[in-house]
Amino acid sequence: MRRILILCVLSLLAGCATPSPTKPARSPEQIRAQVQQLLPARAENRDAWASSITDAFVALQLDATAPHLCAALAVAEQESGFAVDPPVAGLGKIARAEIDKRASAHHIPQFMVNATLGIASSNGKSYAERIAAARTERELSAIYEDLIDRVPLGERLFADANPVKTGGPMQVSIAFAERYAHDHPYPYPLLPREPIRHEVFTLRGGVYFGIAHLLGYPVSYDRMIFRFADFNAGFYASRNAAFQNAVAIASGRPLALDGDLIDFGGDVGKTESAVRSIKNDLDLSDSQIREALERGDSIDFEKTELYERVYALAEKKRHAALPRAMIPKIDLASPKITRKLTTQWYADRVEGRYRACLSRAGA
Repeated sequence: MRRILILCVLSLLAGCATPSPTKPARSPEQIRAQVQQLLPARAENRDAWASSITDAFVALQLDATAPHLCAALAVAEQESGFAVDPPVAGLGKIARAEIDKRASAHHIPQFMVNATLGIASSNGKSYAERIAAARTERELSAIYEDLIDRVPLGERLFADANPVKTGGPMQVSIAFAERYAHDHPYPYPLLPREPIRHEVFTLRGGVYFGIAHLLGYPVSYDRMIFRFADFNAGFYASRNAAFQNAVAIASGRPLALDGDLIDFGGDVGKTESAVRSIKNDLDLSDSQIREALERGDSIDFEKTELYERVYALAEKKRHAALPRAMIPKIDLASPKITRKLTTQWYADRVEGRYRACLSRAGA
């Protein structure tokens, strides 16, 4: 009897030490109905949006809670206003200016650029005409593909790479989508040799990759706004900006809190240099510091001795606890941006939409 009691106690203790069972997943029909409820009144194509978001959450095996659904909706609203292929004001002029800039960098005379763009494209219109009339990034991307494939100077101008880097209803990085599809099975059927780039511009693909970028990685944040900042600035940028703040306090060296921990060009960047300046206090070598900083794009960075020791040293100097997440201080730069914008501005805008969505959810 005593042995049985001991086994029961040990069983109970083991139960306490393991995570509680997850709640049964809601059915796709339940998720779709809630998305319909959470979409703002002005959103068009509500059925298509609800179905695509539901399918993405199911395919990515993400918990479709109201906060998670609202986070995805807030980003989509900010990026496109729920337009699948959102128009960009003055896109034709922006594109032509970028072409001229590239030509100048490659020392290509302007008359050669004009002659090339005057060639009839695959649909009979000249490339210049099609570029001038382009309203969306999807249209522009298709023009660039045609130009690169058919005109030798096009390949020289664009180095055999389409210069449209983001697109679709959540303005996802096409490079991210391609990497993600390489590492994870894409849940939708594709035509033979169909590039993932094309899927980014669709509702189903743009939403799938957008939600993967927003919610498909583990974080220890206590507020959703830091995911919004990461969506704009890169994975773990908010966590890394807070770490840079701790490094600045511990080392006494001012740093740009941009979330970039290392210089991938091979040089020792300012953050790494600041950490090295206190390596004796941290009891870490240069190689140990570099190895830890290279894990800055994963959750595992928070388990490194560097992370823990920098915070311990900085908090000892400050005599106070320091934040583990901060909005990165980044000025946004793009040919499409015509005024001063920052990651803080972006995160605040999405956060406002997120709060409005939670109100519709009654949360």
